[in-house]
Amino acid sequence: MRYLFNRTISSIPASASLAINEKAKAMRAAGKDVITLAAGEPDFDTPDRARIAGIRAISEGHTHYTESRGIRPLREGIARTLREDRGIVCTADNILMAPGGKYAIYETVRTLIDPGEGQEVMILNPGWVSYAPIVSAAGGVPVGVELTFEENYHITRLALEKVVSPRTRLLIMNYPNNPTGCVLSREEAECIADFALDHELLILSDEVYSTIVYDGAESVSPASIARVADHVITVNGFSKCAAMTGWRLGYICAPREIVDMVQMLNQHTMSCLSEFAMEAALEALQCKDEMAAMVESYRRRRDFFVAGLNAIPGVTCHVPKGTFYAWAKIELDGKNSQEIADYLLEEAGVATVPGDAYGLGGTCCIRMSFATAESDLREALRRMDAAIRKINR
Repeated sequence: MRYLFNRTISSIPASASLAINEKAKAMRAAGKDVITLAAGEPDFDTPDRARIAGIRAISEGHTHYTESRGIRPLREGIARTLREDRGIVCTADNILMAPGGKYAIYETVRTLIDPGEGQEVMILNPGWVSYAPIVSAAGGVPVGVELTFEENYHITRLALEKVVSPRTRLLIMNYPNNPTGCVLSREEAECIADFALDHELLILSDEVYSTIVYDGAESVSPASIARVADHVITVNGFSKCAAMTGWRLGYICAPREIVDMVQMLNQHTMSCLSEFAMEAALEALQCKDEMAAMVESYRRRRDFFVAGLNAIPGVTCHVPKGTFYAWAKIELDGKNSQEIADYLLEEAGVATVPGDAYGLGGTCCIRMSFATAESDLREALRRMDAAIRKINR
């Protein structure tokens, strides 16, 4: 039988990070020694207190439908955290739970974009691999704002004005940034705010790495800027900050009118989250010490790993101020990022993600996660150094 599929969905590319992970797994299954630095996942377990809270909730029978917005104690806890930690003025009524940050982004974009109208969504590049496919799946047109490695991806009004048009509806941004590790400075946040107001745009601010910052750095939340707050949808979750990737716990914080409309889609697509998972998340909000210990571990690994990368001929890596990724530019006999990633996988047995997956700004760059064992990171550095020196003598 010949199956007919939605043309938009069938044209969406596979996730590059998931694809390289699968390839690395296949090589391992075939007996090859592969170190993977491709996965965007903390190498810690969910804090004990949160796991116990989830188990307790299951044992007490908290396994039924709940309200689609999410249980109120959790929404109140999230709102309190956003007020105290991010400077966002909000209440529980501004919070909507979703099964992971990725779905929170999709349902928000799907709610705000009218398919078939040619509405455009600006995406700061390098940007997470799923933004453009999500916009396409929602019926919008993704438009990249290309920032540069040489300027360490500094946001300027000129770069934004180059691609805005009368059809632009939304700007997607992600800070601390995956893949570059950049944070959003106060100057850049004010620039974004002025731009959004001047062009009457909404901002979707993905802040899932907001707790993972180093050296006293601050990544400003656009929603904390009062004059533009009613234009901002903030997306966050528990996957990165509390090592709860498999629990699928994300949320949006937005003006009540937007939350109410997104909830309409929520009700007809995913109904609600698991109550026991949300009770675990509520406990995770109290795990500040455990989260801080994770970040300190990432910082130590960042320091030696980035220094090791910069010691390799032809490799340049800015020190990330946030996230657990190293974003390195590699000059390697004219190879593009896909060819570099393929070479490192085949020659060195190290899996990385090609930069082109994150937009045109990724040319000759690769992303590597240092949220992995220190011994693996040191061995990966040794292998990459040897492989790259074969070409860059």
